[in-house]
Amino acid sequence: MRGLRDTIRSFYSVARKPYIMSRWSVIGDGVTGLCIATLLAERGASLEVIVDRQHQPASHLAGGMLAPWCEGESAPPEVVELGQRSAPWWSARVDGVEHRGTLVVAPPRDAPELTRFARMTHAHQWVAPDALEPDLAGRFARGLFFSGEAHLDPRHAMQQLREKLQRAGVNFHHGPPAGRIIDCRGIHAAAELPGLRAVRGEMLILHCDDVQFSRPIRLLHPRFPCYLVPRAEGRFMLGATMVESHDGSPISARAMMEMLSAAYSIHPALAEARIVESGTGLRPAWPDNIPEVRHRNGAWYLNGMYRHGFLLAPMMAEKLMQQLTQENLI
Repeated sequence: MRGLRDTIRSFYSVARKPYIMSRWSVIGDGVTGLCIATLLAERGASLEVIVDRQHQPASHLAGGMLAPWCEGESAPPEVVELGQRSAPWWSARVDGVEHRGTLVVAPPRDAPELTRFARMTHAHQWVAPDALEPDLAGRFARGLFFSGEAHLDPRHAMQQLREKLQRAGVNFHHGPPAGRIIDCRGIHAAAELPGLRAVRGEMLILHCDDVQFSRPIRLLHPRFPCYLVPRAEGRFMLGATMVESHDGSPISARAMMEMLSAAYSIHPALAEARIVESGTGLRPAWPDNIPEVRHRNGAWYLNGMYRHGFLLAPMMAEKLMQQLTQENLI
């Protein structure tokens, strides 16, 4: 059986042929592909989703933070502006979006990092962290609370989109495409998209019943910041790393030790947490770390989500729908 890469190479001749009916083949079932497929289905378009069984989407390992204002610390203004529309988009389509804000903290020795973060962002207020999360009592003197932010469980959200599409008659398969191409393969489309690079990210899923947090907690550190995102049934997603690398091998010992050290800094009880899962993903990024819609050789591409997949994929999918509508393709 041919892999998806061989299939992709063969469909460009198909993409150049004229079509009488608007039928779409969305390549990739990560968050970007599912958002596009959802919007196409909502518009009554005929479509299919081509699944790559050899590669897991990077969004399977995402944190699921819908945190546009926090991202303003390092992201350009476009990300902050577009990201503010993300939580309403998700809330209208899936269950489980938690509108509880984001809490940003720093150990006393790194207090200047908290001041710097406050200066680089907006839409926050200074708080006593234990007033929001009682289990942080005695841990941090002050923190920043971004009340307008939200979070979700990425896998649960993607599964809901997939099931809704399947109920609507959308076929998910790994065969050749039959319609106009919308390529959402992330880093696996790099051969067709010069300039696309991989950014390695590593994560852990922890289980700990000894602490209860209701919102994402970002721990600032001058060298190794991290975030802890609560999931159901006592689980937490712990992530941090951003490595300019195309290495998709398992998590490094160094990254795991540093992440666990950061978790301990948030709360000592996390030292007894069980490591349920570890994972590594390659995020696709353009040089400016802003996603783009491109059209090449008869195919449409939406790529370059960097670390903002769940935050920006809905709005970038909307942007693509606008372009297709203007060109009378849907």
